[in-house]
Amino acid sequence: MHAFFRAARLDIFESLRARWFAFYALVFGGIVVLLFVFGLTESRILGFTGLSRLLVTYIQLCVAILPIFVLITTVRSVAGDREAGVFEYMLSLPVGLAAWYWGKMVGRFTVVFLPVFLAMAGAGIWSEFSEIGVPWDLFAVYTGLLISLTWSFLGFGMLISAAARSSDVAQTGAFLLWLVLLLFLDLILLGVMVREQLPLEAVVAIALANPLQSFRTAAILLFDPQLVVLGPAAYVILDDLGRTGYLAFALVWPVALGTAAAGLGYHLFRRGDLP
Repeated sequence: MHAFFRAARLDIFESLRARWFAFYALVFGGIVVLLFVFGLTESRILGFTGLSRLLVTYIQLCVAILPIFVLITTVRSVAGDREAGVFEYMLSLPVGLAAWYWGKMVGRFTVVFLPVFLAMAGAGIWSEFSEIGVPWDLFAVYTGLLISLTWSFLGFGMLISAAARSSDVAQTGAFLLWLVLLLFLDLILLGVMVREQLPLEAVVAIALANPLQSFRTAAILLFDPQLVVLGPAAYVILDDLGRTGYLAFALVWPVALGTAAAGLGYHLFRRGDLP
């Protein structure tokens, strides 16, 4: 455990010194500031006012920005150290492979999640101070969803980084994965269903296996309890799982998927040829 925490702390400090982290933090902090500047907390849409409306918009923006940021910044973790020859230095120290690998993952999770959460928490504190009104129950669910989405794509990034032999290959693989997951959102699957006449339940199951889609649907469910925008697919989700059951699924499934991907990455890392 001592080696694990040292590896996590090392990755955190390295990330804090990197230029990408300053840009990353500026993006999410700037999003919240702009939403306040444009008076989004004073608008009313679908009955949502105050911070609720800002959180809905912020979460929708995170769906588009957070996954690709996590992938691009994570895939260089193992592949970059392999290219730089850091393995030789690390393996000369009393640090186990498991402690080094999982320590890097936990450290990177801390770095990529903290700016996202702090931006949202800052909005909550400012709203409380300004007496706008803060839906803390909604805030807690959104926080859990962001943790789940971040961990999922962090696991994908670690798997790609462990499997790739160079940083360029890792970044290409991360970008292709992101494109594939975007293509398999509900609009593409709706076209597949119409063309191939697949059962609705099968199409919904395939769609929700995509962590992007499960996160997006859960975010929609929080401000549209009937999932009207999803059409007939809403009946399958709400009849089989219900609102609470689906939110639990959206919180647990991406975490399990990310953990499995990271575990496979560790297996490849441990069994692979080390410098």
